[in-house]
Amino acid sequence: MTRQRIPFITELPLIIWLVIVWGALWQDFSLGNLIFGALIAFAVANLFYLPPVELSGRFNPLYAAGFAGRFLYKLVVASFEVFWLSLRYGPRLKNAVVAVKLRSPSDLLVTATGHAISLIPGSLVVEVDRSTSTLYLHCLNVSTPAEADRVRRDVRRTEEWLIRVMGTREDLAILRTEERFEKERAAGT
Repeated sequence: MTRQRIPFITELPLIIWLVIVWGALWQDFSLGNLIFGALIAFAVANLFYLPPVELSGRFNPLYAAGFAGRFLYKLVVASFEVFWLSLRYGPRLKNAVVAVKLRSPSDLLVTATGHAISLIPGSLVVEVDRSTSTLYLHCLNVSTPAEADRVRRDVRRTEEWLIRVMGTREDLAILRTEERFEKERAAGT
């Protein structure tokens, strides 16, 4: 059985994403490393079967800029927090694995959320349940249910930003419904 050939222009967003991930993993965005990453990405996309990535067809640059600013802020703050925790507690630091059920079933959004969370120091995705869109995170300094809930809220907020950047219309409708429910609940109490 031969696989249908996918046009290069269709697989270009995947290749660009893989090159960005390659540079981030190696922490080297030099031209030579990115060209090598592009060769690897092209080989992966053409030699191995990958399920098609379904894009929503929308991208909001204003929310993308907001997401980038939030991400950089969280990156800096978390770096200092991890540094302080390592000095204060060292190996006695309490950790936990926290399950976070995401809103969107989209593989793209689940993956993007997981990567964004894993790139911020202090948490790492250790498992993904694709059938339920659940991320399992190993988190530093989590020892109570309240702290685990704080992690869940933060991850869902990250997913919310990504939905606003590139989610489907259905994902946006879910967010709007949640926002209306929260406003009604706040007004009723």
